[in-house]
Amino acid sequence: MSTPAASSTSPTRSPVPVLVAVTVTILAWASAFIGIRGVRDDLSPGALALGRLLVGTAVLGLLLFRRGWIRPAGREWGLLAVCGVGWFGVYNVALNAAEHHLDAGTTAMLVNVGPILIAVFAGFFLGEGFPRWLVAGIAVAFAGVVLIGLATRSSEADLLGVVLCVVAALTYAMGVVAQKPLLRRLPGLQVTATACAIGAVCCLPWAGSLVTDLADAPASSIAGMVYLGVVPTALAFSTWAYALARMDAGKLGVTTYLVPPLVILLGWLLLDEVPPSLAFVGGAVCLAGVALSRRRGRVRPLVPASQEAGAAA
Repeated sequence: MSTPAASSTSPTRSPVPVLVAVTVTILAWASAFIGIRGVRDDLSPGALALGRLLVGTAVLGLLLFRRGWIRPAGREWGLLAVCGVGWFGVYNVALNAAEHHLDAGTTAMLVNVGPILIAVFAGFFLGEGFPRWLVAGIAVAFAGVVLIGLATRSSEADLLGVVLCVVAALTYAMGVVAQKPLLRRLPGLQVTATACAIGAVCCLPWAGSLVTDLADAPASSIAGMVYLGVVPTALAFSTWAYALARMDAGKLGVTTYLVPPLVILLGWLLLDEVPPSLAFVGGAVCLAGVALSRRRGRVRPLVPASQEAGAAA
């Protein structure tokens, strides 16, 4: 349940196919939290991450095969490594481990502080500055995380799950910020496929666990792993890229706010689990902080305007 960087393509009016692509993406990303929770008893976090990424890499590789390949430059390989190791590797392992400690809905609410972290990293590393609404949103979202942390102390969940969700959100944000400069020259599908493959390589230490787990896992859990690789990974990233090229990135990004409510609903219907009451409140506060951070305001640049002009030249 993560948000790729914006495309440089000019937005146009959203036709029905774009709306369908957005719907598929949001539903697929919401279903990922349910899928991970559903197979947790049969596939360990590292094994599930490796299996999902191998399936995703295979599907994305087939799609990329028909598109051709643009050779990345040296610096671009470094950014691809950050994206692949952080967003696809560490993120998936941390997310899978978190869902051994937290219900799917609470996990989704915590991971969705990622957009704020993306804005913070972009301010530091991409020179995008720190609008006052971003600072306010950070404070509000942090209060929400604290509330969710308090909720886990009085429920069957535990604080370790909260920490793992924060790690997942951090690595997701790092990956998106690393991806943004890549999309100026490289196709989105190539960036996603390459990063997914790098993430799979990072998870190879769990190859033995994957083989062992698959030997003992029921067919339903194996099918769940394949689903996670094909739908939330390969399909959802492709439909997201399709929509992102055809509508405003800010408006499209707002649609990710629908993921946590959908995860809570699906978790209740399919897994018979509901987050603790205080976690509901904390999740709402987190999402309010994210929404607050998206408000437009005057940006305080990191460097003087004269230096920015020189760098642009």
